[in-house]
Amino acid sequence: MRSRFRDRTSFRFYGIRYAPKPERFTYSIPYQGSNDTVSATAFGETCTQGSTSGSEDCLFLNIWTPYLPNPGNTSSHGSLKPVMFWVHGGGFVSGSGSDNTFDGGSLASRGDVVLVTMNYRLSTLGFLALDDGVTNGNFGLADQINALDWVRAHIRDFGGDPDSITIFGQSAGAASVRAIMESPKGLGKFAAAISMSNLGGLNYGAPYSDYYTIGQEVEVAARGILDATNCTGDVSQVDCLRNIPANNLTGLSTVAPYIVVDGTYINSETLTLTGPEAPYRLMMGIMREDGAAFLSYPTTTNETAFLAANGWDIPQSTLDSLFPIPGGTNQTLDLFNASSRLATDGIFRCADESIVYSGLQGGRYSSVYYYEFERSYQLDSWPGISVCQPPVTPCHPHGDPGLPYLRCHSGDLYPVFGNVAFQGLPERDEYDLPFEQFALDSFASFARTYDPNPDEGFLAARGYSNTSSELRRAGLWKPAKKGNLTLRALGWPSYQDSFREKPQCDGIGVPLTYYS
Repeated sequence: MRSRFRDRTSFRFYGIRYAPKPERFTYSIPYQGSNDTVSATAFGETCTQGSTSGSEDCLFLNIWTPYLPNPGNTSSHGSLKPVMFWVHGGGFVSGSGSDNTFDGGSLASRGDVVLVTMNYRLSTLGFLALDDGVTNGNFGLADQINALDWVRAHIRDFGGDPDSITIFGQSAGAASVRAIMESPKGLGKFAAAISMSNLGGLNYGAPYSDYYTIGQEVEVAARGILDATNCTGDVSQVDCLRNIPANNLTGLSTVAPYIVVDGTYINSETLTLTGPEAPYRLMMGIMREDGAAFLSYPTTTNETAFLAANGWDIPQSTLDSLFPIPGGTNQTLDLFNASSRLATDGIFRCADESIVYSGLQGGRYSSVYYYEFERSYQLDSWPGISVCQPPVTPCHPHGDPGLPYLRCHSGDLYPVFGNVAFQGLPERDEYDLPFEQFALDSFASFARTYDPNPDEGFLAARGYSNTSSELRRAGLWKPAKKGNLTLRALGWPSYQDSFREKPQCDGIGVPLTYYS
């Protein structure tokens, strides 16, 4: 195998096959390969998604590494680097490991880690379950674990330590991390986990915290897919679906993007946070206004109508007492802000705080660090809501992060991967770069040492003065404990705070004991 190139940050290996092309609606198998030289200079195909893009032959991964051992001398742990295994988001219907949002050059080099990204099957091709006793779904989840197995078997050759793997992901990728933590197939295959904007609780988050049974998934998704493809009456519905062009299935208005209880990869409808088989180290958190992107912007000031149109049914008395609308001059913006608070609590914050609380009560974690991002650099392409960008001023033509704005879903990706400049984006103020460095350094430190506080000697040796100064100013990031549910507010400056919105979480039915 040969690398694409060694640039100023890392060695890069693209498009490494971890599984042969899978038969549709079956689990992927490990790729056995050959002794031939393989070019790793171009990304592999993305997995089929939407009505026009992708391929079913898509099970590839990519590796960025700051270090390559001498061939034949990979047995020693001494120089091997910790591994960060990334699972992309996209609602289980879109995305790929080759998205340059996740370019691993900065994270591998500055963080001194080996980064792996991968593709997995999406949408109906990745998750469809039928009530035929054979087609049990979770094919995309199985792909992720298959890729993890490949990494454990081969990552030494790329300078990575198979005994020091941190799985991490954002949004549906965080849901995947949660599923791998829960799956008997994932047991013992990783050392730590980072969950960024994990979904759960109410509304859009409900199927992520309470998995469908196969029968429920059939009612919600599979039946509509079978009807739309005229496969309902076939003796073998799965064979009928195998004859439908792939993009015709993923392009339907009804698709099947749900993890289900299949009895093999997932055994329980809810997250098990008691009776640890293997206590693990966890870091997790959210964006401060994570839920804003899951609402349309209001064209009305009628709160009841707006929330109903977005799938929310909350008693007005609860809204009035716990989610009051600010009394500003822009009534639609005020309504959106109050509703964003509800959506953030209901889809992200409350369920994630419960994961931390219940896991601590049940002894599921060796350690757990919780955070909220209070500064962000929003993706240009999503969600396309102006309030997720800081206001433009004469002194800050690209936006002033010091002014009020919403820290929305996915606004953590550029800082964590250290890719603001790589994306060709400007520094909005004098704090963008030091914050980006601090965010990357914290996440990489967790992968190296299972503690997001970088070692001072490591920082000094590399000249990472901005992060060193921030740690001296803000103090160390403290782990959450049974009697001290604390979080790190990741901004500039950062600071330690307590868990938030407890009355609101209680009021909407997602209390700290939600998973207990």
